Amino acid sequence: MTAASGSGEALDGVLYRLVDLLKARGETLATAESLTGGLVGAALTDVPGVSAVYRGGVVVYATDLKAQLAGVPEDLLAAVGPVHPDTAAALATGVRERLNATYGLATTGVAGPDPQAGVAAGTVYVAAAGPDAVQVRKLELSGDRGAIRRGSVQAVLELAAALVAEEVD
Repeated sequence: MTAASGSGEALDGVLYRLVDLLKARGETLATAESLTGGLVGAALTDVPGVSAVYRGGVVVYATDLKAQLAGVPEDLLAAVGPVHPDTAAALATGVRERLNATYGLATTGVAGPDPQAGVAAGTVYVAAAGPDAVQVRKLELSGDRGAIRRGSVQAVLELAAALVAEEVD
């Protein structure tokens, strides 16, 4: 991990905290990833025992797959595009429902190096959807594609851990 995306220790800490919270409550997690291309799922599956809580994920890099596989309404995609807070929220909610998980996580954005449809490289939205709430965070990351993607993974896992912890209280 680079300094721009957080340290490996920070990522490990949030991963273990998230998995432990979910295990303690018998709850599950699913992921819908665009720009991260499976990195969130890969990070999760590095944690021993995660199979008790991780249902699986979908990589929906192409815009049409966001609708087909993750359940994002086509009219929403047509209206706001794939890189938008409402799209991130719909991805997280859709994967949660489609994979029958307690929580859904989502990443969507532009890893660069070039802008996409007028959206600057480094613009990312991460979302976490649970039984009682959906939270979305906008990121404006810098660095190369790898740094932007790693920063997105760190941010969505932090958001998930915070949402799960919040719903415990």
